Amino acid sequence: MFVALKGKAYYLGPIYPVYLAASAIMVDEAIDRLRQAWLKPTIAVVLLVGGALLAPIVVPVLSVDSFLAYMDKLPFKIPRSERSHARAALPQHYSDQFGWNEIVAGVVGAWNRIPPEERKDCGIFAQDYGQAGAIDFLGPKYGLPQSLSGHQTWWLWGPRGYSGNCMIVLDDDQETLEKLWTNVEYVGRTPDNPYALERNLTIFICCGLKQGTLAELWPNLKKWF
Repeated sequence: MFVALKGKAYYLGPIYPVYLAASAIMVDEAIDRLRQAWLKPTIAVVLLVGGALLAPIVVPVLSVDSFLAYMDKLPFKIPRSERSHARAALPQHYSDQFGWNEIVAGVVGAWNRIPPEERKDCGIFAQDYGQAGAIDFLGPKYGLPQSLSGHQTWWLWGPRGYSGNCMIVLDDDQETLEKLWTNVEYVGRTPDNPYALERNLTIFICCGLKQGTLAELWPNLKKWF
């Protein structure tokens, strides 16, 4: 079913330990029937050596530069979980750990340009859960509110009571935003991080929602992929 529907490999991740446990019992019983006891320590050694050699793929035991060199020496390429991740220097589970501070630094710069009296009704809209998570995790110490996003479960949390008349928007373009707001100011881009998947994101301050409220616009912002 996953092959036919082009499902991603990591969707099945939680079931692998069950299969590994079941197969370990089958192998153990097969070795006992064959009466080849020497196979058990041999298999254990092979698994330990193989696990040690492949551990850097899943455990951050190497520095970034050492890991990049390690990837080049592997006899296979580490698969990318998404097509859009092909440009990243690191696999997603590593690259997504970089760039958080840079995203928040860029947003803080835009936030400080909002007059204090207008901040209560000024939301921060991120395009995906990675950007939104960075803002929610690191932003409070800079006075940032919780983020908004139409991406996956963030969409379920809704517009959080914001009217939409003031919005800091990440990773979008001027032409699209000008269809929704009367005043769209390009602030700049988030600082670069060469190891991050989310890098050099555009930042806009949008004011004056043209039609309706953010709550009315919200159903159209759903992005479930």
